[in-house]
Amino acid sequence: MIDTPSVIINEEKMQSNIEKMAEICRKHGVKLRPHTKTHKTPDIAKKQILAGAQGITSAKVSEAEVMAEHGIDDIFVAYPIVTESKIERVVNLSKKINLIVGVDSLEGATKLSEVAKRHETPIQVRLEVDIGFRRTGVLYENAVALAKQIQAMEYLKLQGIYTYRGFFMDGVPTLELEKAGIEEGKLMVELAERMRSEGIEVRDISVGSTPTAQYAATVKGITEVRPGTYVFYDRMQAALGVCSLEDCAATVRATVVSRPAEDLMIIDGGSKTFATDVGPNSEPLYLKGFGQLVEATHAFIERLSEEHGMVQINEDDPFKVGDIVHVIPNHICSTVNLHNKVYLENSEGLEEKIVYARGKLS
Repeated sequence: MIDTPSVIINEEKMQSNIEKMAEICRKHGVKLRPHTKTHKTPDIAKKQILAGAQGITSAKVSEAEVMAEHGIDDIFVAYPIVTESKIERVVNLSKKINLIVGVDSLEGATKLSEVAKRHETPIQVRLEVDIGFRRTGVLYENAVALAKQIQAMEYLKLQGIYTYRGFFMDGVPTLELEKAGIEEGKLMVELAERMRSEGIEVRDISVGSTPTAQYAATVKGITEVRPGTYVFYDRMQAALGVCSLEDCAATVRATVVSRPAEDLMIIDGGSKTFATDVGPNSEPLYLKGFGQLVEATHAFIERLSEEHGMVQINEDDPFKVGDIVHVIPNHICSTVNLHNKVYLENSEGLEEKIVYARGKLS
């Protein structure tokens, strides 16, 4: 019996999630390049590739290095790489695998080109475009001009364009996921067509998060989607209507360590166990607490301290000290990053998997 708190992955549910997304992409003729930020585990990435994924996506060079060390040879780092030390690592990795990296500024592109030239090793890049999320990405109206400048750089190979918008539309969160996904796809296809008319080669148009991927994939001209959370799903995705709570493959197994009041129990998982980045009562989902119990769906983690999860329960709930419970966290990606290992649960029992890419910040 494993100790608690621990992340448990129902392998049957996970495999079903993997296969359903792969089938959606096959149906619409688009490539699937899942973001590994959710599981950070090479063996799970390989399951996604075996099911039909083109390759994988990561956010950091260090994550890509881990995946490459474990035999994955087609990786997109969907993040602007601007520091010389990281670019040196990109050059080194580019010699070993098919690597693409993000760029969203002239300064970043210039630095990439300078280091690539010094090593006489071309770097494949995709231009990131902001279509309303207001994070990284060149402004939509400035994208063509920047793409021209990048294409003119001898040691950069402009491979395509990409964006991330999540469940946002018109700058705010939305529950109209189909409308948001289709709009996301159309905006990027229109931009690519403008670029091509200016003589800029755009091979790939990469879009789509877990909430929007299935809809963005239907837009003619989109070549790739990059969902991540779908591999496990979580409470946030269920609240968005992307999945049901039954589809959530990952839970945190915890022990009841105290029941100090009839309507309160304490579990042995706090903010060092559960992600806090998707907190309670934020629009448009207005989730209660930080996670929901599988054993009693009305019960939720009301508050967190480092080592304590304060769970609001009903007075007549039968939970007692020593009981084992399972929690579906609000956000599984950040939760997994807090754990050194997870456990795949199948008919044969539990199989330990090291989360090799956790904590890779550089």
